Amino acid sequence: MTEFTPFLSLGGGILIGLAAFGGFFLFGRVIGMTGIMARTLSFDFGEAGWRPMFLIGLVLGPLVMSQLMPSPHGFQAPGVVALIIGGFLVGYGSRVGSGCTSGHGICGISRLSKRSIVAVCTFMFTAFVTVFVTRHVFGGLL
Repeated sequence: MTEFTPFLSLGGGILIGLAAFGGFFLFGRVIGMTGIMARTLSFDFGEAGWRPMFLIGLVLGPLVMSQLMPSPHGFQAPGVVALIIGGFLVGYGSRVGSGCTSGHGICGISRLSKRSIVAVCTFMFTAFVTVFVTRHVFGGLL
């Protein structure tokens, strides 16, 4: 899983940038997952019903692609319990942090928002510490 894939990475980055631009251009809104998820769960669809479709696409896209193009690396997804716990922790953290990595990292930093830059630095530092602890303290058992 440490394969160097500059063209795939560049293509993915371009698609993410185009999606962020498209959301801002078409809807006048930052495409932040926290806001999209919160408004969808509270049935606050606002001016259009694009939010639920966006979320459905985020779930179905990887499921379809995983069936069409299985990982050549033999990647094993974590168990359902770990996914649920991780989802709740990420959701809680993104609400406390007033946004998530997609909102702050992609859209906030591109607007040179100081708040977003600090938030992303905090996210990244926490991720580094988490990886270090799970790999070197717990020996990858988590």
